[in-house]
Amino acid sequence: MKVTSSAIVKGAFEDKYGKRGNQFTPNGMPSYSVPFEITDAPEGTKSFVVVMEDKDAITASGFVWIHWLIANLHRTSVSENESQTATDFIQGANSWASKLGGFSIEEASAYGGMAPPNCLHRYEIIVYALDTDLDLAQGFRFNDLHFAMQGHILAQAVVMGTYDV
Repeated sequence: MKVTSSAIVKGAFEDKYGKRGNQFTPNGMPSYSVPFEITDAPEGTKSFVVVMEDKDAITASGFVWIHWLIANLHRTSVSENESQTATDFIQGANSWASKLGGFSIEEASAYGGMAPPNCLHRYEIIVYALDTDLDLAQGFRFNDLHFAMQGHILAQAVVMGTYDV
């Protein structure tokens, strides 16, 4: 299985997908989501899970920052800015809903774009092919997703890009 994103140009996410973009939630979270495509999913795949995370955020926040959680995705591509309008998959709460971010779960249950405060960060879009749908509701947390997936992962793929201060 493979995941690609046209949002990554020469190894970096384009500015519009983060803090240098021009679309934000009411409280200032970058909300213009990245597109991606999944190819060569294994036979038996019933749904996909997507986790977009920033492990380099540990240097600034003390934890891995989750930017986007998707569950029960039944297609192999998500279009640019589709986090704001899609109704055929569910989205979990990103780290903007943490004590550090301070956002409500409702506002942060979508794509929360890149805004590194201290240095160049690497962002991974991790896609999991599952043999089932997951019993999760809009606004689920990463830990609920993690444990719900156990025993159902057929394959995983990652694409990485950077975003600078």
